[in-house]
Amino acid sequence: MTTIASSDTAPRRLLLATDLSARCDRALDQASQLAEEWSAELIALNILDPTASPDQVLAWASGTGDEQLLRVARQQLARDLKTVKVPVKLYISRSKDVPATIRRMAAETQSDVVVTGVSRNETLGRFLLGSTVEKLARSLPIPLLVVHNRAYGLYRRIVVATDFSESSRHALLAAVRFFPGRELIVYHAHTLSMAGLADVSTRSSDVCVSIEDAECASFLSATVLPEGTKLRTMVEDGAIETTLTRYVREHEIDLVVMGSHGNSGIMSLLLGSTAAKLLDWLPCDMLLVPDPRARG
Repeated sequence: MTTIASSDTAPRRLLLATDLSARCDRALDQASQLAEEWSAELIALNILDPTASPDQVLAWASGTGDEQLLRVARQQLARDLKTVKVPVKLYISRSKDVPATIRRMAAETQSDVVVTGVSRNETLGRFLLGSTVEKLARSLPIPLLVVHNRAYGLYRRIVVATDFSESSRHALLAAVRFFPGRELIVYHAHTLSMAGLADVSTRSSDVCVSIEDAECASFLSATVLPEGTKLRTMVEDGAIETTLTRYVREHEIDLVVMGSHGNSGIMSLLLGSTAAKLLDWLPCDMLLVPDPRARG
């Protein structure tokens, strides 16, 4: 059985990767809200983009050093975070290797979660929708929260996507640890091996879903959860990127939690082209949780 260690608690330090432009405001607001909820320290990593604001453009063009750029960034961050009631630290970087910079800063600051935004047709957005998220998902030893939506309030409707692997078990345990007392929806999408054939009957589909229901129950019974944990399950037939997207929209899900390492089902899909599809299609935030066994 897999259980939660007694030393495990909610995150104590969050690393926000931001260029301080409007495209990262949603991630900034969500990171601030989570930091307050968890009484955690907030660390903002400013990935410098001199086109983000006029004063940074002038500073960059005039050959101003990092200290001046840091002062400009600090001024903007102070305005953006003036109502936040947790400790805040700011770091800047000119590195062109975004994933490596985020990993290094996460390690140096001993952060528990990395928070970043996603945006279409923007500099940071292209990074995040391209190889950066997959690189971070493969190599980041701590959870990665990718923010799509505005921070309207605490995460209430939370889905934990599972393929019944050990990696998805760690994702479930992280969700329980991060959001104690809230009901979690354990979600599994099953694709029939002959799903495209006309002679696959509705009865066959129902039988397969019933089998998956039983496997889901077995998965949960083998996971030691804190007393009082609130769970309900949902098993659907279809491709994960379409069924989960539809479920999230129809049920106004706030957050999807899933493992970022695995060998089958949604995990192998996540690390392939479906990663970009889910990040683009899901109308909610995503928390990618690494398997501790994959840490190097």
